[in-house]
Amino acid sequence: MPEILTNPSNFIQNEINDDIKNGRYGEGIHTRFPPEPNGYLHIGHAKSICLNFGLAEQYGGMCNLRFDDTNPVKEDVEYVDSIKADVKWLGFSWADRMYYASDYFGRLYEYAVQLIQAGKAYVDDSTAEEIRAMRGTLTEAGKESPYRNRSAAENMELFTRMKNGEFADGEKVLRARIDMAAANINMRDPVIYRIAHAAHHRTGDEWCIYPMYDFAHPLSDAIEGITHSICTLEFEDHRPLYDWLLEAVGLDVAARPRQIEFARLNLTNTVTSKRKLRQLVEEGYVAGWDDPRMPTISGLRRRGYTSAAIRAFCREVGVAKANSLVDVAMLEHCIRDDLNNNADRIMAVLRPLKVVITNYPEGQKEYMLAENHPFKGGHRYVPFTRELYIEQEDFMEEAPKKFFRLKPGGEVRLKHGYIIKCDEAVKDAEGNIIELHCSYDPDSKTGGETANRKVKGTIHWVSAEDALKAEVRLYDYLIETDEKGEVPADFLAAVNQSSLEVLHDARIEPSVRLTGEGTHYQFLRQGYYVVDKDSCPEQLVFNRVVGLKDSWAKAKKG
Repeated sequence: MPEILTNPSNFIQNEINDDIKNGRYGEGIHTRFPPEPNGYLHIGHAKSICLNFGLAEQYGGMCNLRFDDTNPVKEDVEYVDSIKADVKWLGFSWADRMYYASDYFGRLYEYAVQLIQAGKAYVDDSTAEEIRAMRGTLTEAGKESPYRNRSAAENMELFTRMKNGEFADGEKVLRARIDMAAANINMRDPVIYRIAHAAHHRTGDEWCIYPMYDFAHPLSDAIEGITHSICTLEFEDHRPLYDWLLEAVGLDVAARPRQIEFARLNLTNTVTSKRKLRQLVEEGYVAGWDDPRMPTISGLRRRGYTSAAIRAFCREVGVAKANSLVDVAMLEHCIRDDLNNNADRIMAVLRPLKVVITNYPEGQKEYMLAENHPFKGGHRYVPFTRELYIEQEDFMEEAPKKFFRLKPGGEVRLKHGYIIKCDEAVKDAEGNIIELHCSYDPDSKTGGETANRKVKGTIHWVSAEDALKAEVRLYDYLIETDEKGEVPADFLAAVNQSSLEVLHDARIEPSVRLTGEGTHYQFLRQGYYVVDKDSCPEQLVFNRVVGLKDSWAKAKKG
């Protein structure tokens, strides 16, 4: 008997606790994560993964990974592989419990035969449009199909012929025979099998009829011994059908799985529809499913989000019964919090402006001691030379009073280094500033005995001679939304054409020379960045993960 969770944090745990108290599911709690392999998983799926695997862990039970591969037209092995990689990356294991709905095609067919023989299913020759019209509306009952009262023998013959490939796609379907006047439209004789002459990624051409999700899902749950089928709220109206099917095939009440619904994850500024995400990929709005602007798990991973941050976000969001819109700033807070604790600090100049320190000896080089991390410690040495790069925005020729960075005649401290003074701004023929001539105070070195002279501004820099050239990709939200962050119905028209800016001439301090894909850094004063998979020894490529400003943390304090 599983133990009751002593401090339940959500209504699902309360319901599971009640089941345990009532002696139901004495052999243990068993959940499942059942993705369709017709696309890549997104942040909403991450919440479901964390919930299903998390509940199994909390109750000492098990969680299956089961692919709902009942629609061969849209499925692909690529999606199967990506889903497995995503679940593992998030930190969860299904052990030896990876299944497919296609594992049960034979048994599901037998269940369909059982329904036909019991007079609870029939073959319908109506078209999809005719079936849709016959279903009725929320205020008007449906109409019975003219084929509804076929005999069990006739239905069995036709269903066998469907299985044998004698009919074309859409020519016939198998429908459950329930109640065309039911208040719940899902109970008005739903389609449970359709014809699809398409090769399946696992079963090949063995089958040309495939079960519908609403038929395969509850029966697959029962076959696997699932105790709690955790679904999102859009399946709440499908629960009567879920229970009807389990009863119709004669499953013992005590052994039937329970479907419990929770609110799906909706994020501001974010599309979480697999169909829409597929459209963005197929129509070339993004560079693929793992484009760092995509809310797919693979896209977030490439963007630089960590599995720990996503799990923390899912915990923070919690489990609710009502749908709501979560501020994407909350997700950004979680990754920022994780990287603040774990990412080393380095100096990187994204838009370089050359600085020549005229009174620094030519050919001389010093190595400045720099701290790697304010909490974890560690140090590195950063080369300092006569010629440096600083950010273009850290110099202003006509600066306002409260501009505490570099300006004509003004002083600023170089992080880990000296105080410098701007003596001259060199311009090209068009009047653009191309170089600064500065002088340094040799007695002002950070950490030196006479370094106590104070200036208000401190800026970052890199040695022009030693810095590594890099490509830096800056990302913004892919979809432009209203002030509430909601995605418009015409989401393609709202695609942000400025969601990606590529800087080709950034300069990074040389300590990152041998860094590998997926390594995170905080670029001082800039934000958090990660080494992209496109990086190579000849060309470093960084993605901006998130900026330094944390609006969510400020909102919580407020």
